[in-house]
Amino acid sequence: MTNTFNCACGSSERYRECCQVYHQDISKVETAQQLMHSRYTAFTKAMGNYLMNSHHSTTRPLSEKKAIVNWAKSVKWHRLEILNVTKGQKQDTEGTVEFKAYFFENDKLEFIHENSQFVKENGNWMYLGFVG
Repeated sequence: MTNTFNCACGSSERYRECCQVYHQDISKVETAQQLMHSRYTAFTKAMGNYLMNSHHSTTRPLSEKKAIVNWAKSVKWHRLEILNVTKGQKQDTEGTVEFKAYFFENDKLEFIHENSQFVKENGNWMYLGFVG
């Protein structure tokens, strides 16, 4: 378990030097993995606006924003585990990040396991959706 002063994404940096930079300016995100980290942290903080703004315009679930925020607040986030990264570097235009996001719901440890697809939209990394 990370120190409470460390960013929720699992880095050894403090939030203000890590994901907060991306939450304040998405153009600072250089890789798909950085966006994955910042989105996980946004879930832990129930930051609905960032979750929508970092979601590709063609798949953005605006009608589900309130439900997503309510759910994010209802669970206790535990940790993010990155399993695999394909492309998604600064020079790329697409990439995938396979991850597990662990959380407690109803006192039971649960997780989301997803291979997320990221693409650049207007020069910024965006979450497109999951790979089948």
